[in-house]
Amino acid sequence: FSLIFIFWFLKISYIFCHLSNPRCFWRIKDTKNNLGDKETYCFFSISAKHGYIRNDYFSWNLDKHVTPKTNHLIFSVYLALEEINKNSHILPNISLVVNIECVLLKYGEKTGLGLKHEEFIPNYYCANERRYLIVLTAPIWAVSTKLGPFLFMSRIPELYCGHFHLPLSDNEQFPHLYQISPKDTSLPLAMVSLVVHFRWNWIGVIITNDNHGIQFLSELRGETQKQIVCLSVVIIIQTDDITAYKEYHMNYNKIVMSSAKVVIVYGDHNSPIKLVLFLWKSQGIFRIWVSVSQFDMITPLGDFMLYSSSGTLIFSHQQSELSGFEKFIKTVKPSNYSSEFSFAKLWWTYFRCSSLPPSNCKKLKNCPTKTVFRWLFMTPLGMAMSDTCYNLYNAIYAVAHSLHEMLLQQVDTWSENAGKELEFDSWKMFSILKRMQFVNPAGDLVNMNQNLKQDTEYDIFYIMDFQKDYGLKMKIGKFSGHLPSHQQLYMSKEMIEWATDMDQILPSICSMPCRPGLRKSPQEGNDICCFVCNPCPENEISNMTNMDQCVKCPEDQYANEDHTLCLQKVVAILDYRDPLGKALAGFALCFCVLTSGVLCIFLKHRETPIVKANNQTLSYVLLISLIFCFICSLLYIGHPTIVICVLQQSTFAISFTVAASTILAKTITVVLAFKVTVPGRMRWLLVAGAPKYIILICTMIQLILCGVWLGTSPPFVDADVHMVHGHIIIVCNKGSVIAFYFVLGYMGSIALASFTVAFLARNLPDTFNEAKLLTFSMLVFCSVWITFIPVYYSTKGKTMVAVEVFCILASSAGLLLCIFAPKCYNILLRPQKNSSHMFKKLRAKTENII
Repeated sequence: FSLIFIFWFLKISYIFCHLSNPRCFWRIKDTKNNLGDKETYCFFSISAKHGYIRNDYFSWNLDKHVTPKTNHLIFSVYLALEEINKNSHILPNISLVVNIECVLLKYGEKTGLGLKHEEFIPNYYCANERRYLIVLTAPIWAVSTKLGPFLFMSRIPELYCGHFHLPLSDNEQFPHLYQISPKDTSLPLAMVSLVVHFRWNWIGVIITNDNHGIQFLSELRGETQKQIVCLSVVIIIQTDDITAYKEYHMNYNKIVMSSAKVVIVYGDHNSPIKLVLFLWKSQGIFRIWVSVSQFDMITPLGDFMLYSSSGTLIFSHQQSELSGFEKFIKTVKPSNYSSEFSFAKLWWTYFRCSSLPPSNCKKLKNCPTKTVFRWLFMTPLGMAMSDTCYNLYNAIYAVAHSLHEMLLQQVDTWSENAGKELEFDSWKMFSILKRMQFVNPAGDLVNMNQNLKQDTEYDIFYIMDFQKDYGLKMKIGKFSGHLPSHQQLYMSKEMIEWATDMDQILPSICSMPCRPGLRKSPQEGNDICCFVCNPCPENEISNMTNMDQCVKCPEDQYANEDHTLCLQKVVAILDYRDPLGKALAGFALCFCVLTSGVLCIFLKHRETPIVKANNQTLSYVLLISLIFCFICSLLYIGHPTIVICVLQQSTFAISFTVAASTILAKTITVVLAFKVTVPGRMRWLLVAGAPKYIILICTMIQLILCGVWLGTSPPFVDADVHMVHGHIIIVCNKGSVIAFYFVLGYMGSIALASFTVAFLARNLPDTFNEAKLLTFSMLVFCSVWITFIPVYYSTKGKTMVAVEVFCILASSAGLLLCIFAPKCYNILLRPQKNSSHMFKKLRAKTENII
C-alpha cells in the first residue's frame, strides 16, 4: 500500500509539474502551398544489412506531388533509422534500411492501385534483390484495407502507423496487420470531462458513418448520460461521396438550427467530412470545435480545417518532443529549412511559454504584435512531431527492439550469415513486436500490446488564429484516464484565462442555469438539459445552481425570502421586555391596585347606606375575585412553564366563575328584594342568605370541571414552529380542547344567566338599586368575550396571547367600572346621598311604590 501511495503521489506531482511549465506552438500558414496538409500514402519497407549503412535520404520513390506533410513523415523515419544504426546497444553491426514509396491520392480515391504493379507489392522482387522484413504504412487507413490481400500473399507483415481505426483491428480479416497507435478508449470520457469543466451541457456531434464513428458515438452517449450532458444535434456524414453530397443541405439545416455552440467532431478525416467542414466554414458556420489531432490540419486555402473565431480544442495523444528532430532536418535539407520560419511553414514549432508576455497583456488578443513575436523567439524553438510522425518513429524502434530480441534468441544463426544478405523470419519478429515494451529516446514508455486496454493520456490544446497568417497552439490541459475520476482532468486556469475567451462567450447550454433559490423542473418531451426554473416551495431552499430538488429547512429554521439560506427561527413569546407585554402588565397592575382601592373604600364606608343596601358581603367577594382576575392575566406574560400553564387556565376559570356567579347572586338578591310583596313570603330566602349559596354551587361545579380537565389532559408548554413564519411560538397548549370549551361554555352560561336576570330587573326603582349597573356590566362582559372568539382565532403568535390577556383585562375592568364607579362617585364626591336621612326618605318613597 505504501508503494502504491508513493506511485500515485509521484504521478500526480508529475502532472502538475508538467503543466506548470507548458509548451506552446506556432505555425505559419503557407499560402503558396496549394496542397496544405494533404496527405500522401506511403510504404516504408524495412530491411536489414550487416555493418553500418547510411540511408540515402534522396532515394525514396515518390510521386511528383509530395506534400510538405509527407516530408514531415519521411524525416521522422530517417531520424529513427539514423539513431538506431549509430546505436551500438541496439542491433550491433546491423543496420536497418528503408525503401520509401509514396503516392498522392486524389480526393475520394481509396486505394493505391495507381502504382505500378511491381512497385505496389513490397515483396515483389527479382533474383538477387532484397527481401523486406516488414512494411510500415501511413497515414490513410482505407488503402491498407485494399492492399491487405496482396501483402498477406507476399508473406510480409504490415505495421500501420496512422491514427487508430477499428476495422484494422480485425485479426481474422487482417492477420498480417498491426496498429501501433493506441485505441481511443478514454477519448469519450476525456471530451465529456472537458465539456463538464466549462459547464457546457448542450453540444452537437459530427461523426462519420463507419464502425469507428458509430462506436465513438455510442461510448460518448454513455458518458454524457452519466454527466447530464445532452446532444443537441447528431450529424452522421456518409463515407460515400455521392450520398454525402445529397445529404449536405439536410445536415446544413441541422447545424444551423441547433443552438449548441460547442460541436464535437470525430471520424475519418479523409472522408467527405473534410469537404463538409470546408463548405460550412465558407458559409459562415462557426462553432467551438472539439476534435482530435487528425483534424489539426491546414486546408489548401491556407486556413485551419476547424477554424473558429472562438478557437478550437484539440485532443492529442501525449508525447514528448524530440530535441534532435529540427537539427536532423537541417542536416538533410539545409537549403530548404535554414530558418525557424521555414520550419513553421512545414509544421508546428514549439517554444516554452512558462513565462507569459508582459503584465500589460492581460489577454493574448490584446497584446501588440511585436510583443508576441518577441515572446515567441525568446525561448529555444524546436520542430514538433505530428501523431503519425511519432508513431512512425516509435514503429522503427519497435522493429529494431523486436529484431534485437529475436537475434539474442538465435545468436548462432546470424553469426554464420556474416557478410551475406540477412534473412529473418518476419512473422516471428512480428509476434515479438506485438508484445514489445520499451522506452524511446524521448523517455516515453511505448507499449505495443493492444490487447491490454490502456487508459490513454491526452494533451488538450487550444488553437487560434494570430493575425492572418499565423496560428498559435497552446497546451491548456491534460487528461489521464488511469487517475481517480476527480483527478483525471487538469486544466491550466492561467493559460485559459490568458489565451482563450471561454469566460466571455455564452455557455453552450439549453436552458439558463437556475440560480440559488430556484429548482429545475424538466419539460415533458424535452431533454433533461432543457428545463424551466421554478421557485422553491415554502420553507425549502436551494443554495447551488441547477438543483433538481429543494432542501427542506429543519423545524427550528426557516427559509429566507430568496430561498437560499435557512435562518434560525426567532423564539417569540409575550415577554415583559416586549412593549406590548409591558403595557398589558402595567394595565393589569393598575387595575389590580384600583380594585384594591375600591375594596378599601367599601371597607371604610361599610356602615353607610350605599354599601349596606347592595349586599356588602357579595360586593367584597366580587372585588376580591376581580383582583384575582387582574392578577391571572399576568400569568400569560413571560416564558411559560408547566406550572404556569396549569395555573393560567385554572385561575382564569375559577376567578371568572366566582365573579360571574357573584353578579348572578347580587342580581337575584335585588330581584328577590323587590319582588317579595307579601311580608314573610320568600323573605326567609333573603334572611337565610340563599343567594350566597349560588356562588358556592357554581364554583364547585367549575372546580369539578377543572379537576377533570387537569386529570385527563392538562395544559402543557408547546413550541409551535408553523404558526408564524420565521418564529417559534412558545405557548401553553390547552391540552384537551373539549375540556377547555366545557369550562369556557360553563362560565359563559353563568354570565348569560346573570345578564338575563339583570335585564329583567332593569326597571326596578333605582335608588340604591344596582340592577341597571349589573345589566350594563354583564352586557360589556358578554360583548368582550363574544368578540374574543373570532379575534382570537384570526391572530397568531404572541398577538393571540395578547388578545386573550386584553379580553381578561377588558371584561374585568368592565365589571369593575360599570358596577363600582357610580358607587365610589356617590361615596366620595356626593356624600349627602350616602346619609341615613336620605336613605330613610328614599325608603319611604320606595315603600309607597310597593
